Amino acid sequence: MTSTRDYKAEYKRWLERADESLQSELKGYDEARIEDSFYKNLAFGTGGLRGVIGAGTNRMNIHTVSKASQGLAAYLRKEYGNEASVAIGYDSRINSELFARMAAGVFAANGVKVFIWNRLLPVPTVSYAVRYLGASAGVMITASHNPSQYNGYKVYGHDGCQITTKAAAEILEAIEDVDIFDGVHSESFDSGLDSRKITYIDEAVFDSFLQEVKNQSVLYGDAIDKNVSIVYSPLNGTGLEPVTRILREEGYTNITLVEEQKKPDGNFPTCPYPNPEIKEALALGIEYCQKTGADLMLATDPDCDRVGIAVKGQNGDYQLLSGNEVGLLLLDYICSQRQKHGTMPENPLLLKTIVTIDMADRIGADYGLETINVLTGFKFIGEQIGILEGRGEEERYVFGFEESYGYL
Repeated sequence: MTSTRDYKAEYKRWLERADESLQSELKGYDEARIEDSFYKNLAFGTGGLRGVIGAGTNRMNIHTVSKASQGLAAYLRKEYGNEASVAIGYDSRINSELFARMAAGVFAANGVKVFIWNRLLPVPTVSYAVRYLGASAGVMITASHNPSQYNGYKVYGHDGCQITTKAAAEILEAIEDVDIFDGVHSESFDSGLDSRKITYIDEAVFDSFLQEVKNQSVLYGDAIDKNVSIVYSPLNGTGLEPVTRILREEGYTNITLVEEQKKPDGNFPTCPYPNPEIKEALALGIEYCQKTGADLMLATDPDCDRVGIAVKGQNGDYQLLSGNEVGLLLLDYICSQRQKHGTMPENPLLLKTIVTIDMADRIGADYGLETINVLTGFKFIGEQIGILEGRGEEERYVFGFEESYGYL
């Protein structure tokens, strides 16, 4: 970590050695901005990196991304040797594609095979690609639902789950051993493609992912009204292609898109804080609902791993459902359908975080489910599924969720 004593020296080093694209920005910094940008290194933990885009050790930029990639590459080579590989994805945020390509060039130069999506896609497609391709790790360039000035670098293990504490500590140690200028080995993205050290992920993997999503349906042939009127917003993120395709392929064609939030845009012009947990993020979509009389509104966050939902009330107003409410509704529906169609496993399990509503435990118990409560964070739900897989008991898993709009 850069201490407050030497942040000026680090700033001076960056003025001399940073990429030209950052030089003019650095020269315009005042004292306060110099200190905030250089007094420490951007923290790396179980959530990877996340920070404001800009120049400096405490910012998201090509140098901090390259340093993190160098450390992760060293960790992967240590764990997997010459078989080390990584799957990379990116979202619609500012510089996401640039950072993804920079990371790919570092991995390629360090002997880590790179599989990368050829366009922006949701974070679950990275988890899926890791498992499908048998990769050692995954990297997603995203800052989830943070404001537009942020970006981030999420790391996933060989199981497709976001890394937990032990792996994060080991990767952090490897990153800290890297000098941000002298310790990074990289090659251009195009040269990596030419040498086949970097390859684009085949479209068949995306098709397989969407099929697996559709396979999670618990309708089991039951007839329902698929003409339900839906307003959908990807909040200028990655959800447009996969969400609309899945809905249409499953027969839901009465869809109205929020036009202003349809195309990917890292500036999020109509939704500065693109978090589907807050009503302000869904305000434009609810306006569309009021105009069309829609039954349901769906909004996915920029990396499309969480969904906000609003429903039409009896008086015509639209009610935003909380993460707990949606979780309870999904749990009850999934369990009732599995019970009705005889697909409930033996010794079924519900997984949820300790801050998620306790009513879920009671609903689960009513259907015969055991509840396992884990620490806050979706990664800990994934960790428990990994433990079940290791025992050959993954069929016991019925549902998992947390109150912050994540469902699995």
